[in-house]
Amino acid sequence: MFTAYATVTIVTIVFNAWAAIADFLKADFVLANGVQLGIPQSWLPTLGALKAAGAVGLLLGLLGAPWVGIAAAIGLVLFFVGAIVVHFRARVYLKTLIPGWFLGLAIASLVLAFQQ
Repeated sequence: MFTAYATVTIVTIVFNAWAAIADFLKADFVLANGVQLGIPQSWLPTLGALKAAGAVGLLLGLLGAPWVGIAAAIGLVLFFVGAIVVHFRARVYLKTLIPGWFLGLAIASLVLAFQQ
């Protein structure tokens, strides 16, 4: 079961680290999405920091601090539930698949962490 936990968690780390970097660099697709959702550009460093913190926390969980990993997974679950709410409020329904994918990874990481 550790192999499944490690694999899913590493994928979750990579996706969230990538998303955090895109936020920090203010990638074109991030800016366009922010306009569509009504998210000010000034929020991007904070949103990127939250994703990065989640990725680092998951990594620490893999490296022997399981409660840090669990806390990080919970934080990412809450973050992406919020992202889906923002998408629905903005009536951008099709793009909810993206935070939905991230949410699924965070939930899977959380569930598998509890099984270790």
